[in-house]
Order: sequence, then structure tokens, then C-alpha cells
Amino acid sequence: MGLTYYLKGDYLFPNLTIESSENSIGKYGMLRRTFLKENRSNWYQSMMLTGKLDRHLLEIEKTAQERMEILMEKLLQKYPALDKEADPLAWTAHMNMLTAMAEECVMNNLAYR
Repeated sequence: MGLTYYLKGDYLFPNLTIESSENSIGKYGMLRRTFLKENRSNWYQSMMLTGKLDRHLLEIEKTAQERMEILMEKLLQKYPALDKEADPLAWTAHMNMLTAMAEECVMNNLAYR
């Protein structure tokens, strides 16, 4: 395997690094990380030590964003939005309600499973 070591005191420690990605993890990836850390600690530690955690969190983030877009489109078809110019506060309340509905589905199916 060709590992290199460094001496610290009387002990040899391997030179190990974890590859980190440059992509930023968004809201859903961070929620997934918190869920794994608190509820699936063995899986979290295993993924972190093997360097697969960031890739997993980025995949969850990407999938969650795609599902949010699809769900919002479907919800807008089922529950059409009010006229934004006539009543902007009612339009905002309606859109917030649809966003909350879509996020609940995404969180239960991706972040908290």
C-alpha cells in the first residue's frame, strides 16, 4: 500500500488525508449530515473515514433540489397561484405554503431516511 509515516514522540502515525470537494453543501446536505451524525453515528463515521461523506451529501443536495423543482411545478398545477399583482401578500402566503409542502416531502424522503 505504500503508506508513509511521521514520528511524534515515540509513536509512528500514518500520513492520512481525506479528500474534500470544492462544492458547497447546501441546506438539505447539511440536514442530512446532522441526521446521520445524531441518528446513524456508525454509518456517519464510516462514510467520513472512507471519504464518501461529502460525495453522499452532495448527491442528497442535488437530488433534493431536483425534487423540489418537480414538486413545486406539480403543486402549482394542482393549486394554481393567485394573481401576484392583485394581492401580493396572499400570493406570498400561497407560495410559502406550497414550498413548505414540497420541503416536507423532500425532507422525509431524502434527508431523514
